[in-house]
Amino acid sequence: MISGLKIPKLTRWIFRTGIIFLLLMTLLRFALFFFFSRQGNSFFDVFPAFVMGLRYDLRDVCILCMLLMILGSFSALHPLKTRLGRRVAFILIGIASFLLVFFYSVDFAHYSYLSQRLNASVLNYLSDAGISLRMVWQTYPVIRILIIIAIGTLFILWIVRNGYRKIDEGKSSATKRSRLWWFIVSFLLFGLAIFGRAGQYPLRWSDAFGLGSDYKANLSLNPFQSFASSLKFMHATYSKRYVEEAYPILTPYFGLNKNDSESLNFERHISPREGSLTSTPNIVVVICESFSAYKSSMWGNPLNTTPYFNSMCQQGIFFDHCFTPTYGTARGVWAVITGIPDVEIQTTTSSRNPAAVDQHTIINNFTNYNKFYFIGGSTSWANIRGLLTNNIKDLHLYEQQDYSAPKIDVWGVSDKNLFLEANKVLRKQDKPFFAVIQTADNHRPYTIPSEDQQEFHTITMSEDSLKQFGFQSLDEMNAFRYTDFCYQKFIEAAKQEKYFDNTVFLFVGDHGIVGDADYMFPKAWTHQRLTMEHVPLLIYAPKLLAPKRISYICSQIDVLPTLAGLANIPYTNSALGRDILDSANYSSKKAFSFLYDPDQGYIGLIKGNYLYRKQLKTGKEEFVSIVNNDPVIINSKNDSSQEIMRELSSGVYETAKYLILTNKKK
Repeated sequence: MISGLKIPKLTRWIFRTGIIFLLLMTLLRFALFFFFSRQGNSFFDVFPAFVMGLRYDLRDVCILCMLLMILGSFSALHPLKTRLGRRVAFILIGIASFLLVFFYSVDFAHYSYLSQRLNASVLNYLSDAGISLRMVWQTYPVIRILIIIAIGTLFILWIVRNGYRKIDEGKSSATKRSRLWWFIVSFLLFGLAIFGRAGQYPLRWSDAFGLGSDYKANLSLNPFQSFASSLKFMHATYSKRYVEEAYPILTPYFGLNKNDSESLNFERHISPREGSLTSTPNIVVVICESFSAYKSSMWGNPLNTTPYFNSMCQQGIFFDHCFTPTYGTARGVWAVITGIPDVEIQTTTSSRNPAAVDQHTIINNFTNYNKFYFIGGSTSWANIRGLLTNNIKDLHLYEQQDYSAPKIDVWGVSDKNLFLEANKVLRKQDKPFFAVIQTADNHRPYTIPSEDQQEFHTITMSEDSLKQFGFQSLDEMNAFRYTDFCYQKFIEAAKQEKYFDNTVFLFVGDHGIVGDADYMFPKAWTHQRLTMEHVPLLIYAPKLLAPKRISYICSQIDVLPTLAGLANIPYTNSALGRDILDSANYSSKKAFSFLYDPDQGYIGLIKGNYLYRKQLKTGKEEFVSIVNNDPVIINSKNDSSQEIMRELSSGVYETAKYLILTNKKK
C-alpha cells in the first residue's frame, strides 16, 4: 500500500526513524509518570500533559528528520545511494541517540532530587565541577548509568539500522515528480511540527504552565525543551526605571524615605530599640542544610524526625511562618549575609557573579565582635569565599583542612564534628563573637559517619509511610534525623561552656524541599511549591529570652536586622530585611515574604492568608489561600489584596536585581 502511494524510500525511512524516536520519548514520559511521585494525579488528570508533551517531542524529532531530509537532498550525501551519505546519516542518528539517552538519564536523576525537569541551572555545578562530580559519584550508580547510556544508544541505532535495511532492500516506484512533491510535503509537515502550532506564535515552553499545575507542566516538558528554554535567561539585568517605579510602593513596608526615590537611596540608620538585650550577647547563626519545615516535628509530622529541635523550639522564640526567598544553598547563604533575595538567573547565583562580589552586610555593624564562619567543606563552592572574605571585616574562616576531624564525604567533615570543632574555637574567646555555622549532612549522599552509628540508630519505615509524610527514601529520612542528633550534640556541648548563658543561637533553614505536604498543610503548600521555601526559624537563648511561638510571616533576609536589634547594636540597613522582633514592623499588618523560583520562572508573595504568584514570561497569575483548600472568591477586598501583592512582588523583584549590583559596602 505504501509503495502504491509512490513514497520515496528516503521519505519512508525518515518517517520510520522519526516514529521510533517519538515512541521512545513517549515511553520515557510514561516512565516519569509511573515511577515518580504523581502528586495525587490519575492518568486521566494528566492526559492533557501527555498531549502537550507529544507536541514538544514531535518538535525535537522533526528537527532530526528535517536534517536527514536536507542531507538526502544532496545526491552525494543520499543515505540510500552513497556510502558517504549512509555514514553521515548514521553518525547524525548516533549523536541523536546518545543525546536522547544521556539527557533523559540526567533528567530523571534531576527530577528525582528536585521534582523539576532538567534545566540550565545544572550548569551551576560546572562552577564547582570537582565537588559536583564527587557528590554525583558518591550518590548515584555512575558506572551503571554509563552502561545504560551505552546500551541505550546502541539499541536505538540497531532499531534504526534494521529499518534502514528493510527499506533499502525493498523496491520503490517513486518518480522524480513524486520525490519532489514528497520533499515539499515533508518539509512543510516538519516545519509545522517544529513551529508547534498553526498560528502567529510558536509552541513555547511556557505553554506547559497553562495546564493548571506545576506537575502537569513538568510532565509535559522533555529535557531538551526545558534545558534549551532556560538558557535564554542567561543575560538578565536590572532596569533602573522599574526600581524608581517600585520605590514608593516599597517605602511604607521598609521604612524608606519617599524623598529618596530619585536617588534610590535605600540606607536606613537604625538605632537600638526598646526591648533589646542589656548585655552584649554572643551570636551564633546556624544555616541548616535542606531544613524543610513539613519534614520536621514542629508541625506535627508523625515520623517525629526532629524531636530535639522541637524541644528547643518550645524553649525559644520560634517563627513558624518563615520562608526563604528562593531555593538553593548558595542563594540561602546570600540572603542571610546580604539581606537581599538572590534573584539571579537560573543558570547561576549572585555569589558567582564577579560584579556582585562587593556587598554591604550588617555583620560589620557588630564592631567589637570577633567574627567566624565555619563550614565542613570548602568555601570555594559557589564562590562563597569571595562573598564572605571580601565583605566581612576580619573574618576568621574555618574549613575542612582546619579541623582534626576526618572528612566523611564530598561535603567534608560531619555536621556533628563541625559543631564540636566550632565549639572548641568559641569556648576560647575572651570577647563577644559573631559566628556562622553552615551545615551540609542533610544532603545527598546522606552519609551517616560510622563513628556515630552506635549512638545514633537508623530506623526503617514502609515506603508508603515515607512518601505519605514527605520523604523519598529511608536514607533521606535518617539523614534528616541525624541532623537533629547533630543539633543535640552541639547544644549539649555548648551548655558545658561559659559562653552559653550569654549567647543567642539562631537556626534557619537554607531552603526547603519540594514534596507532598498535603497531610499537614493545605494543597497550595504542595501544588504551588511552598514546601520548597518554608523553613524553621528559631532564636534560642534560654537564659536570655522567654519562649514564644510566633506566626508572623518572615524571611531569611530578616535574620541580621533582627539579631542587631536584639543585641542592642545600631546598624545601617541598605537591603530588604527587617527586624522581626520590632512590633512596629508587624502591628500594621505589613508582614510579607517574597518568593522567587528561578527554575520555574515565578515570582510570588505571601501576605496574610494568601499566596500570589506570577509566571514572569507568560504573565499568568495565581491567587490562592494558604490556610484552607477553598477557592478564593474574587471580590473588592480580595481584588485589592491581589493588586497590592502584585505590586509588592514585582517591586521587590526589580529592587533585588538592582541591589545585588549596587548594595556595595562603604
